[in-house]
Amino acid sequence: MHNGHLEVVRAIVRNFELDQLLIIPAHRPPHKGARAITDAYYRFTMAVLASLDEPRVLVSTIELEAPNRPYTFETVERLRSLFGIETRLFLVMGADSFEEINTWREPARLFSSTNVIVVTRPGHDVRTSHLEDRFRSTIVDLRSREGELQQGQHLNGQHIYLTGYVNIGISSTEIRQRVRDGESIEDLVPPRVADYIRKYELYRR
Repeated sequence: MHNGHLEVVRAIVRNFELDQLLIIPAHRPPHKGARAITDAYYRFTMAVLASLDEPRVLVSTIELEAPNRPYTFETVERLRSLFGIETRLFLVMGADSFEEINTWREPARLFSSTNVIVVTRPGHDVRTSHLEDRFRSTIVDLRSREGELQQGQHLNGQHIYLTGYVNIGISSTEIRQRVRDGESIEDLVPPRVADYIRKYELYRR
C-alpha cells in the first residue's frame, strides 16, 4: 500500500462520510491467474502498517481466512450478511478494473449487491459502454465537482460513483523496480512500509 492509495482512502472516507473502510487483501485475485504476487500475508502486514494512523480504516482477513479463494461478489455478499441489510456497502475499484468488470465472475450480481466507487485521475475518460443499461443509469459522475457529495446527496439506492481522487502518480510496479535497483522508496510509501520491505527483503527478485 503506497502513498497514492492512502490519499485515495482519505478522500473516500472524507467525501462519502464512511464510518469504516475495509482494506481486503486477497490470497491471489482469481482473475489474475498464476501471475506472481507478493505473499498475501506480507501484503496484509504492509496494509496494516500503512493505515495505522487512519482511525476509520481497518484491514480485514475475510478473504485470507476463506477456505477457498472467493470471488469479489461472494465477499461482498458475505459482508452483507455480517453487517446487515441496512448497512450501505461501497466497493472501491480503479478505473482499469471497472472497465474490465465483465471479465469478473457475476458482475451483474456484484452491481446489484453494493455501490461502486470508481477512482481515477481527474479528467480521465472512464469507459461505461460495457455496462448494461440498468447499471449505466445509476452512474453519478463526481469528477468535476469533488466534495459536493454532502448531506446524503445521491446516497439513496444503488449507484456507481465516478471520482477523480487519484492525484499522485505512483504505481506498485515503480516501487518494485526501485527496490530491485537498490533505489530509495521513502517518497512513495509510508516509512513503516519502507522499513518492512527493507527488513524482509521484499521485491528483490
